[in-house]
Amino acid sequence: MIIVTGATGKLGRRTVERLLERVPADRVGISVRDPRKAQDLADRGVRVRRGSFDDPTSLAHSFEGAEQLLLVSLDRTGEECVSGHRTAIDAAVQAGVGRILYTSQMGAAHDSRFQACRDHARTEDLLRATGTPWTALRNGFYASSALQFLEPARHTADIALPADGPVTWTGHDDLAEATAVILAGEARFEGPTPPLTGPAALDFAAVAAIASETTGRPVTRTVVPDDVFREQVLEHGAPAAIADLMVSIFAAARKGEFTAVDSTLAELIGREPADFRTQLARAWAE
Repeated sequence: MIIVTGATGKLGRRTVERLLERVPADRVGISVRDPRKAQDLADRGVRVRRGSFDDPTSLAHSFEGAEQLLLVSLDRTGEECVSGHRTAIDAAVQAGVGRILYTSQMGAAHDSRFQACRDHARTEDLLRATGTPWTALRNGFYASSALQFLEPARHTADIALPADGPVTWTGHDDLAEATAVILAGEARFEGPTPPLTGPAALDFAAVAAIASETTGRPVTRTVVPDDVFREQVLEHGAPAAIADLMVSIFAAARKGEFTAVDSTLAELIGREPADFRTQLARAWAE
């Protein structure tokens, strides 16, 4: 039995779909906060159980019988994030899960400038301490984050963001397929994987050039001071913690935390991962 958490989210749902291409539906289970959102998967024979990271009893039930558990990282930060992961890991150990796979991130480190990478490092420590076999999927930085940053440029033709550094933007589709390959037993890693990345590291100046070529109109790159960018984020209604998190991405990029380019993802999926040009063109066409 393979159990996937967060199976109605971007990465979790894609992973389940790719997994169902490799193993029978009765070997796949999902743990979700709202089972109604996964009714179509239940109709296809997937085991659907309610599991909330704020309810340990529900997690123990939804993880029951799991040979492998894919723990998709929470969309939280700091202690709230790590505490939720701790609850899930403890429930997995209690349920006797054979192996825990966790969606970590390239650059995961206790001294990272990016809060999420510090959270990932702490979660990896929790996994290491369980004595249960575990794998940390060191996923490349999600390309969807870059596309969100670029959304205003679709209208202004200017990428106005803080100073950055090269980032290996990586697509959810490719990462989901690689995760399914590992879960299906076609590959195995002990502890952290190599960085699972797209084919190139790009800064936003390079992205501006790609956007210009993709749209056929000039797209410029303007550097905005960190404090000015933070105020802009706050003015759009984001909480201070989110504004700080967004600024920290650029601080970490300037430090070179997301520059790694590795062939492991391509080897897992049997082809070159989608480059950022392809992902940008697809997103903007939609």
